[in-house]
Amino acid sequence: MDAFLAGLKTVIDSLGSTVVLPIFIFLLAWAMGAKPARAFRAGVTIGIAFIGINLVINLMWGSLSGVAQAMVTNTGIKLDTVDVGWPSAAAIAFGSSVGLWVIPIALLVNIVLLFTNVTKTLNVDIWNFWHFAFIGSLIVAATGQLWYGLVAAAIAAAFALFLADWTAKAVQHFYGLPGISIPHLTSAPVVPIAIGVNWLIEKIPGLRDLNADTETIQKKFGILGEPIIQGLVIGLILGIIGYYNAGDAATVISKVLQCGMNLAAVMLLLPRMVKILMEGLIPVSEAARTFMQKHYGGREFYIGLDSAILIGHPAAISSSLVLVPLVILLSFILPGNHVLLFADLAIIPFVVAMCAPLMKGNVVRIIIAGLITLGVGFYFGTGMADLFTSAAQAAKFQMPENAVKIISIGDGFLWPPFVFTNLVKGLGVVGLVILIAAIAALFFFFSKNTKSWEKAAGAPVEE
Repeated sequence: MDAFLAGLKTVIDSLGSTVVLPIFIFLLAWAMGAKPARAFRAGVTIGIAFIGINLVINLMWGSLSGVAQAMVTNTGIKLDTVDVGWPSAAAIAFGSSVGLWVIPIALLVNIVLLFTNVTKTLNVDIWNFWHFAFIGSLIVAATGQLWYGLVAAAIAAAFALFLADWTAKAVQHFYGLPGISIPHLTSAPVVPIAIGVNWLIEKIPGLRDLNADTETIQKKFGILGEPIIQGLVIGLILGIIGYYNAGDAATVISKVLQCGMNLAAVMLLLPRMVKILMEGLIPVSEAARTFMQKHYGGREFYIGLDSAILIGHPAAISSSLVLVPLVILLSFILPGNHVLLFADLAIIPFVVAMCAPLMKGNVVRIIIAGLITLGVGFYFGTGMADLFTSAAQAAKFQMPENAVKIISIGDGFLWPPFVFTNLVKGLGVVGLVILIAAIAALFFFFSKNTKSWEKAAGAPVEE
């Protein structure tokens, strides 16, 4: 069995998400009755869209990481915990003892919950099962018990399905993604925080009345409010902050202008890539709807995908670009923080994208929610750095030069890994039982009062 799982893991790792996901989409659409040619084209189109999204994200990462490195160099700050980025976290998670088992475990959990009507989401985002393995690997590092980590990974997979179901209507309405949900543990965990932040903002006169969605901004500021101009302006500002002393005047101007143009390109190209993705999803969504009506009496059914399909929205991108210098500043001034940001700044849009439906695209509110999430995240990251580093060493991860400890914003700054790990580390089996009971209770109360829960997450109120 270990040899089979290792072979499966090797195949998935070597193919990558942009090949594995299209294969799954093709097989899913075909199994649900779509004609083979249409199912094949849908899978290929979705794969192309994700390749395009990844290219644009890499462009954004290159720009932001360059600015971050320049800002750190300018300030001379030295912190002992280095942000190595989500790709490193994923490699550590899949390279751990839990990573070998996480795909069959997560698929089994999903199938059981789907066919017992506990969840509506079929999570086809196989690559992002690393989030479940990440939690499991931290628990193994903390306890030395492999089976604790495997059970925790299964619970995390179930929790992701709950978050996907809870936020599905809000995502579908705001982002125009019918039949889609987001079981992504980098994005969905922000929703409870966003609900609290939104509630607090509604209590503050003036701030609660500030209408700062991207459409309103564009109407008020004309061309200056257009997404590509916002990206250009924010990029120029970031470039000036980062590169003002990068060399002679010609070098500085070149770097600043390149940063501005790169981020303007991100603002234009990401939404275009999402439109291509939607073209591929339409046949799958239609096949799924027909299949469920024919075989399950019209039971509702969601396809769980990566939150990369959300970050092309101007509200998600523009708020994230504003957050970059703010969170770098936070890393310098927060007392007790040990984390030096670098590789994962481009993941900030993923962290805040699920705020947008609840906050109706209000950029100011999203920025506030993002600051609170990431501000607290510095302490989660500082607190989990020892375990993260131990898990990396167990997975034979090559530590960066001069790094004492490592962490990533993706998952390392978020509350589910922190809560899961500390519960099981402190209480052992009892902690696992508490987690299982908590997830079961969430599914139960959500099923009993679905509409109000969906409304709380940002779904539209039905007339």
